[in-house]
Amino acid sequence: MRPHVLLSAAVSVDGYLDDASPDRLLLSNPEDFDRVDAARADSDAILVGARTLRRDNPRLLISSPARRERRVVHGKPEHPLKVTISASGELDPELRVWHGGGDKLVYTTDAGAVRLGRTLSGLAEVVSLGATVDFGALLDDLGRRGIGRLMVEGGGWIHTAFLSQDLADELLLAVAPLLVGDPDAPRFLHPAAYPGGSRRRMELADVARIGDVALLRYLPRRVDPPADENPRRAN
Repeated sequence: MRPHVLLSAAVSVDGYLDDASPDRLLLSNPEDFDRVDAARADSDAILVGARTLRRDNPRLLISSPARRERRVVHGKPEHPLKVTISASGELDPELRVWHGGGDKLVYTTDAGAVRLGRTLSGLAEVVSLGATVDFGALLDDLGRRGIGRLMVEGGGWIHTAFLSQDLADELLLAVAPLLVGDPDAPRFLHPAAYPGGSRRRMELADVARIGDVALLRYLPRRVDPPADENPRRAN
């Protein structure tokens, strides 16, 4: 059985994950960062793409000692499995994700596996998905490993792949009161052939306020029934 896939992202009002400066743009506030930490603690694995690793150099660990202890008490590893996708296999062994708690797993291609077999030996398990990265096969493999809940933290190309292939069960979107407006900055989503096109409406399951951040919870696979008529609004 495939894991439940939760997409998690913080965005500006105009849909950016970051700005184009060398320093990371902090979109969330402390309360929302703690919410993300709790969501990580409830997950069996956390997935990010190679671009996110290179840009943000995250550790992908649970910060709260109490949450780590609670996981251990329930027979789980202290930290979730860290999962990365890299088709090219161009991953620096000095990145922080490889060093510290939690097991590490990299999905790649046949060509990428050759490179990663040299650079990440002893740091992470490397799994080839063939000539290309097949996201469905990735989820099948995680399911066989006993992963029941997968938290996907980005970046934009990864979120786009899961949504365009109809593989996401849940979307948590934290919207920060900021405007980026830079075409060179990374966006939450990219152009793609999304299931149902622009007329498909996801179910809005919940809305919460976390300080100055709005948290939206969508269920991408549950859609509103089509209306009998949907006339365009007059100007």
